[in-house]
Amino acid sequence: MTAAGADPGPPSDIADEGLAEAGRARIDWARRGMPVLRLITERYEAERPFAGLTVAACLHVTAETAGLVGALRAGGARVFLAASNPLSTQDDVAAALAAAGTAVYARAGVDHLTYDEHIHRVLDGRPDLVIDDGGDLVNTLCGQRPELVSVVRGGCESTATGVLRLRWMAAEGALAFPMVAADTTATKRMFDNTCGTGQSVLDGLLRATNVLLAGRVVVVAGFGPCGRGIAERAQGLGAQVMVTEVDPVRALEAVLHGYRVLPMSEAAALGEVFITATGSRDVIGPAHLAALRDGAILANAGHFDAEIDVAALAQAAVKVTRDVRPHADEYTLPDGRRVVLLAEGRVVNLVAAEGNPPQVMDVAFAIQALVLRWLADGEAALPAGVHGVPPDIDAEVARLTLEASGAQIDSLTEAQREYLNSWRASP
Repeated sequence: MTAAGADPGPPSDIADEGLAEAGRARIDWARRGMPVLRLITERYEAERPFAGLTVAACLHVTAETAGLVGALRAGGARVFLAASNPLSTQDDVAAALAAAGTAVYARAGVDHLTYDEHIHRVLDGRPDLVIDDGGDLVNTLCGQRPELVSVVRGGCESTATGVLRLRWMAAEGALAFPMVAADTTATKRMFDNTCGTGQSVLDGLLRATNVLLAGRVVVVAGFGPCGRGIAERAQGLGAQVMVTEVDPVRALEAVLHGYRVLPMSEAAALGEVFITATGSRDVIGPAHLAALRDGAILANAGHFDAEIDVAALAQAAVKVTRDVRPHADEYTLPDGRRVVLLAEGRVVNLVAAEGNPPQVMDVAFAIQALVLRWLADGEAALPAGVHGVPPDIDAEVARLTLEASGAQIDSLTEAQREYLNSWRASP
């Protein structure tokens, strides 16, 4: 089913074409909260910076992502979209995007083999530019589809986990084209990681459990931008927050924010709610599971479902009760203790909730839209490897966001500019 007047595009693999109307309504609601991306879309519609180019994207298929897809298509791009997490896919949004002419390969809840196949289908489009969320698209492209890399001008990665994987690929000589680390900008970390993830992770936790956080001991594993946002918002709801860390600088920052910092081996016996946000694996492993108190709740906010050792939990359990609440499974251990795992150990804010609010993703996707244009222009001439976002792009997104919010800032006077730019200047 194709929207009237829309380019039908290549065939898609979606759950139900009949969901397109509902998807359009959800997308329209999200767009109301994305004023910066709307401005960029209008600009791209006039300038057509991606005319003749193909973009391959592996992203969470949500209403907010549809805003980025719309901006790229308005700029003339052919877009092929796969899901970066099957459990976060909104089937109605996938149907609406497919009806409008985007090649969409995403269905909620597909198995790992189908997930991998969808990434290959996206790469069949022979992309000029790529957008990744977690690194699976680029990993597949460089590792399994080397015949395609020669035409790729570059791309951007939107997560800390994905950037870490890219850096390791680059160090081993496996990254064949330039990738821009969109996650590293000050603007995105403020909006997406600290404010957005901090809010949406607790949203997912509360939807899945309806638990009162006031007075409870909440253990946050990892005190990067995401962990800090989660800790701040849990504390704001009255929780007693503990932090676990491996980085001494981040651990010190947590101490200075007023949190108790302990190793997980000690925190495991004290916590009532655990939220992992490290980007690593086995943050909560067998030894920690053995120490958990009855009724402990486990949630993961990291991109991959490796932070909580779900296999060890399942092996230790004598009984598993699925969906005691939506997206909450209860594991009963031999001694009668019950452990509640949220979202199967996957990213809780995108499985048990709707992910970050549109206002947050407006900033994150605006950065990626501008980065892709910069790469499409060919002026960057970047070598293969991981690169930062140009400061002027970060500043432009901040300026547009302030403008959309109605905020205003001062401008330097000539005397102030001269004073700040000269070591000879005096008051």
